[in-house]
This record gives sequence, C-alpha cells and structure tokens, in this order.
Amino acid sequence: MVETEVLAVVPARGGSKGLHRKNLHPFLGHPLIAFSIAAATQAETVSRVIVSTDDVEIASIAVKYGAEVPFMRPGELATDTTPDLPVFKHALDWLAVNEGYFPQVVVQLRPTSPLRPVNCVDDAVRMLLDHPEATSVRGVVPSAQNPHKMWRINEKSGQLAPLLQVEGIAEPYNSPRQALPKTYWQTGHIDVLRPSTIADFGSMSGPVILPLLMDDRYAVDIDDLFSLQHAEWVVHNSQLEMIVPGRLMRPMPEKVELVVFDFDGVMTDNRVWVDQLGNEMIAANRSDSQGIKELRQAGIRSLVLSTETNPVVAARCKKIDLPVIQGVGDKAAILMEYLQREGIDPRHVVYVGNDVNDLPCFPLVGWAVVVNDALPAASEQADYILTRRGGYAAVREVCEIILAGSRRA
Repeated sequence: MVETEVLAVVPARGGSKGLHRKNLHPFLGHPLIAFSIAAATQAETVSRVIVSTDDVEIASIAVKYGAEVPFMRPGELATDTTPDLPVFKHALDWLAVNEGYFPQVVVQLRPTSPLRPVNCVDDAVRMLLDHPEATSVRGVVPSAQNPHKMWRINEKSGQLAPLLQVEGIAEPYNSPRQALPKTYWQTGHIDVLRPSTIADFGSMSGPVILPLLMDDRYAVDIDDLFSLQHAEWVVHNSQLEMIVPGRLMRPMPEKVELVVFDFDGVMTDNRVWVDQLGNEMIAANRSDSQGIKELRQAGIRSLVLSTETNPVVAARCKKIDLPVIQGVGDKAAILMEYLQREGIDPRHVVYVGNDVNDLPCFPLVGWAVVVNDALPAASEQADYILTRRGGYAAVREVCEIILAGSRRA
C-alpha cells in the first residue's frame, strides 16, 4: 500500500501590526511559531513540514524547531491583506517546479492558534482521507455567540435589521437559544485540503467542507498582547491536553511544602552596583517580603539557594527571615541533600529560577517556575512563566499563585 504524502505548511510572515514580530513572540517559553511546527512534526500522518516565510529570522527559528524552509516567500505575498490561497499556490508551484514534489494532502497550521488538541492533525487528515467526496476539513468550535441573535444597522435609517432568518421561526432574535439551530465558529487551528481544491476550485476549502469539532477552550486567536496573555492564562488554568514543543508542562502540585528561590535575577533584577572599594549593592522589591511572610503563615517553607557567597544576599535574606544556602556549586546535589535531611517530598517542592544553572533542579521538583525575563533556555524547560520580571515582585507573584492554589485544594 502506497503511503499518502501529507504536506504541512505553516504560514508565518515577518510583519505584524497587532503584536510586533508576533510569530516569534515568546509563548510559554517558546516562539509562537514553534507550537504549529510541533503540531505537524508530532503528527503520525504528516510526511513533511515546511514554513512559508519572507523573514530570515523566522526561517532560522523554524529550522531549529524541526521544519524545512526550502524557499523564501516573495514580499508581495507577505502583506497584511494577502489571503491564504496565493501563499499556498506559490508553495505548491515552487515545490513542483524545483523538486518535482506533489503531495496528496495539504495541511495549514496557523501560528496564531497555538492551543491544539493532541490528535487534531491526525484526526483531520484521516477524516479527509476517509471521505473521497470532501474537498477540505476545517477546525470549528461551538459559537460563543449565536449569530441568529446578531444584527445589522441600516446606515441610512439607523435601524436594526436581523443578520439571519430561521425558517419556521418568525423572530429568532426573540427566541430562546435552545430553539435555534446550532452554529459553529471556524478557528485557525487547522485546515486540511487536497491540492486539487486549490488547482480546480481556486479555493482553500472547496464546496464540500467537513468539520473537525473541537472543545471551545482551545479557541484562542493571538493578535495582540492581551490575547497572548489570555491564551497563557487558559493553558495554566484549564489544564488542557495540548501539543507543545518539547516536554509537557506540569501543573502546580496540589500540596506545596517548600518554595526554593534563586537569588540573583529572581529576587533582584540581576544588576549590581559596585563602589570604588568593591562593595556591592542590589535592588530588591519590598512586596516580596510580604509574599514570603504569607507563605510562612500558611505553613509553606521557603529557601534561597544561591551560587555566589555574598554578604548582600545574606543581609537581604536575614531582613525578610528567609533561610539561605550560599556558595552552591552544584545546586541540584545541594537541593537533594536538603530535601532528604528535612524529609520533604520533592514532588511537593516549587523551584523558582531564571538561568541555566537552575536547570538541573527543574526535573527534581514538582513544579519549575521562571521569571518573565529568564534566559530562553530556562523558559523552555519551565512549567510556568511568571508575568513579572526578576526584582519586580516576581517573588510576590509566585507566592500569590501558590497560596491561591493551596486555598482551592
């Protein structure tokens, strides 16, 4: 039996008005585009993954995450108003002329919809293959708002006119929603189509479109910073099973016994002031001490684990009544010794860091957290990325998250 050649295309132009460099913007520790590439590379049915872009940096990141960039998209096909059809026609024509490559199925995975169910790509491809009459499969979710209760405004009269009518219901806009037809919203998660749909119909869908129905919790469309932050909130609070680059992020433990903090870059902004005698000063955030105090009152212990031996670290920790272990060469070894000595289950430990020397501790604990301006290598391995930068009340933020979780439990 001949395998079906399935080509996944991730369209990712360099420009963006709503969110600067949107396709490369960090999302859960990875560039946004990485989630669409992961959806394709992790699918059993996909034979090949390419990114269509006009941007050299996007091309470089795409290759890093496992996609091909066999060509650069022409600038005239990378404007704000460029529709999908000419982009995909260009990709298929280029591959046919330059490689003699002719896929039987094409998958579109937009970077702006990064929350995808684990099997959505394979389910959509198999749906198309199982229905020869279909020209495409499109991802949809139940409509958040029923369009039968939507209106137009007549520009001349200023009066309302219903957007849609329903046969057998005189006034659908006055009817209970249970009496109205179910409607669905198309998302940007996935489109699967045959090349003939593009060639014969000049369309990205064609006349026979099948629905891949998904949970509406996955329905986010990232166009600005607010929608990106909302999407991260959904991931952290809905515990969705979704496709991610690399390993799966773990949820916060139901029980937290200990929170371990790195010092530089977590309790500070990683800067240091040095006078002519070599004396150092750092800037810390006063509100962090209140978070530590509230953890202590809730019976949750805290500890600072710092690589350097520095009187500034000792002074700050003494001020806020926070135990500290300094001069640590191997953080992971010292952490495990401490947990064994204190009889603390590593699964009930939260570690908060920002740099590569924190990475060995991440898999040893139940939840690894980084500040918002952590090094990319640390963000990529973390379970949770805070909204605040180191030294700017990031410690207070993680304390509040843990305390809120403890109250819910």
